[in-house]
Amino acid sequence: MTLTLSTISREQHLAYIQSLPAASHCQVPAWADVKTEWRSESLGWFDRDGQLVGAGLVLYRQLPKIKRYLAYLPEGPVINWYAPNLADWLQPMLAHLKNQGAFSVKMGPPVVIRRWDSAAIKSGIQDQDVKRLRDVEATHIEPRAFEVADRLRKMGWQQGEDGGAGFGDVQPRYVFQVPLANRSLDDVLKGFNQLWRRNIKKAEKAGVEVVQAGYNDLEEWQRLYEITAERDHFRPRPLSYFQRMWTVLNSEDPNRMRLYFARHEGENVAAATMLIVGGHVWYSYGASANHKREVRPSNAMQWRMLRDAYAMGATVYDLRGISDSLDETDHLFGLIQFKVGTGGEAVEYVGEWDFPLNKLLHKALDMYMSRR
Repeated sequence: MTLTLSTISREQHLAYIQSLPAASHCQVPAWADVKTEWRSESLGWFDRDGQLVGAGLVLYRQLPKIKRYLAYLPEGPVINWYAPNLADWLQPMLAHLKNQGAFSVKMGPPVVIRRWDSAAIKSGIQDQDVKRLRDVEATHIEPRAFEVADRLRKMGWQQGEDGGAGFGDVQPRYVFQVPLANRSLDDVLKGFNQLWRRNIKKAEKAGVEVVQAGYNDLEEWQRLYEITAERDHFRPRPLSYFQRMWTVLNSEDPNRMRLYFARHEGENVAAATMLIVGGHVWYSYGASANHKREVRPSNAMQWRMLRDAYAMGATVYDLRGISDSLDETDHLFGLIQFKVGTGGEAVEYVGEWDFPLNKLLHKALDMYMSRR
């Protein structure tokens, strides 16, 4: 199969993404407008008949003082990763990026390697000797993913450092997903653990209502989000980031981003943003007040968002990053504990990979990043 690669228009890129069952929200053309500190480019792969058969959003970040760039394809490119001739897809991309002044390329193949169902995770949590997800036997292993990793290594790609729970600019290697395909909503609810079902009922009884909100409510979202940031010790993104995200994503597709609030007695006590690309729906950012936790607004909100995703025909509801720690003393443990209650599965991707086009500059960047 002879492949050619060239820059494509955003329209071509979007049309290609829309022709697929799903793709990562980090690979839609409008994501480039969310990440304004990066320069961007849409790449297209064409077969010998001139058909567009793959696409990638590249973000370029310039090195301080010199005209060389780190080229980053978050959760992409969107190509046939299982193709035996993977080099024929990636070599032209590397050549093109080098021409564009890239000294290093980072990408995140959207390739799943292992899955653990809730029962496996629970038994891992109960086992004193188990500290990490990878110490637990996977419920499902994707043998082709190991072949992909193998091919990448042979081509000179290096596996990047673990992105942990996906805080910061690196995409998460471990995520938590609730599969919706070929399941009834009743099945999904039955999959929730007792505590979750009890909390959903509790919220209902207490009169918690979950509403979908709009652009003008982002200031209220920001208020709750900053309360959460202070409580959980992370640096919040500014309001302008979410306003830009809303504007650019929803002008690309009016149903790309949604905002939800959980209200109790007229007061907003929890909020969340949702992203939608084809059949893949993500719970993206979450926030909650410091009080009224006893009425379980977060459980009510997740259940509403999941039902909405289901009504849209989504095949997966993605709760995004988790850490792979099953150690109850770990500060990120609460995250997996909350998500595992939905009866979904932990999913491990092959992670992010780097290709140093200029070894010296790549090493310099590594050192710079590790000092930050």
